[in-house]
Amino acid sequence: MDLTYSSEKLGRIAPSASVEAAQKATDLKAQGLDVISLAAGEPDFPTPPHVVAAAIASIHAGDTKYTDVRGTKELRAAVAAKFKRDNGLDYTADDIIVGPGAKNLIATALTASVNPGDEVIIPAPAWVSYVDLTKLADGVPVVVETKRQFGLKLDPETLEEAITDKTRWLFLNSPGNPTGAVYSREELEALGKVLEKHPHVMVLTDEIYEYLLFDGVKFVSFVEACPGMKDRTLTLNGASKGFAMTGWRIGFAGGPGGLIKAMGKVMGQMVGSSCTTSQAATVAALEGPQDYIAERAAAYQARRDRVLELLAPVPGLAAQKPQGAFYLYVDCGGLLGKVSARGKVLATDSDVVDWLLEEALVATVTGAAYGLSPYFRISIASALPVLEEACGRIATAVATLKDPA
Repeated sequence: MDLTYSSEKLGRIAPSASVEAAQKATDLKAQGLDVISLAAGEPDFPTPPHVVAAAIASIHAGDTKYTDVRGTKELRAAVAAKFKRDNGLDYTADDIIVGPGAKNLIATALTASVNPGDEVIIPAPAWVSYVDLTKLADGVPVVVETKRQFGLKLDPETLEEAITDKTRWLFLNSPGNPTGAVYSREELEALGKVLEKHPHVMVLTDEIYEYLLFDGVKFVSFVEACPGMKDRTLTLNGASKGFAMTGWRIGFAGGPGGLIKAMGKVMGQMVGSSCTTSQAATVAALEGPQDYIAERAAAYQARRDRVLELLAPVPGLAAQKPQGAFYLYVDCGGLLGKVSARGKVLATDSDVVDWLLEEALVATVTGAAYGLSPYFRISIASALPVLEEACGRIATAVATLKDPA
């Protein structure tokens, strides 16, 4: 009998498509190829100096021990203050939990609350990890496609149709990855009215891109719009995107005490506590100057506008104008069926992504990974000259495609 290192559960999931695409680009660069990677969802701006200084001061002060599994008192208080200041939400420190990244907290929440066979509604397109984290927790992902007429956002009728007696969670993500779509107060209220009729359904609202908004769009937290759902909602956020602290690995969430306690039980066995230094840095991020955030959002908006301008004349491509985050979800349906210079037929969006990497040396992520095709996602978290070069390469490559004989 051969020794097997992987469990049956592991066989149910796929590697992260965005991580895999970014790694493929890195590997090709190591081979000397001039690859432009638009795959990773990571700000190109540095962590702010006052945040770095706070981390260094914490180390010099000897603040290097284990913390409460839920996070330090200081950080949980800062998170509670952030929710009150920015979102009008009243959470106490006991309603807050900190983890090594928002992704970890999603996994923790599912592990703590999902029984085998419980269903998790995931509006597509959706971040690549929602489905696989649900499977790891023995849940059943129910992927529902959103509609173009609703801006690729979940509408009340579709939500109602998706809910069953087995539904445990609904995932919401605003601003969204990969689309950059932002739910308005009215849209959230409409979803809340549906959920009021189904008291067994909880909501995980992923608000990690909260600060990255364009065109004067205002962010509204789900519980802010639907206060009656507070006892059934986990409000998820973190330091990674808005504060450019991806490598510091700090996520945080507010929710009902029973759920936070259950999540703490899981964290106690799987993590112990988050990095002490990173927690001190996040306190500084939350309590310190915030003006640079709007400046960076404005830079992302300028990049968005330029990339949309460059891609607009490219035949076969069309991109929805995002209201936030730093992605474009590009419809590549017009390229399907085309034949490359090497004779390859582009039958799927995965074929398009592979071809762009081979022909244009531009790394993107296939829409299939987000549950809605035919699209690909590009990140605009790169300097404008890099984005301009990438768009030029894409346009040049598309011009070489032929119709089938």
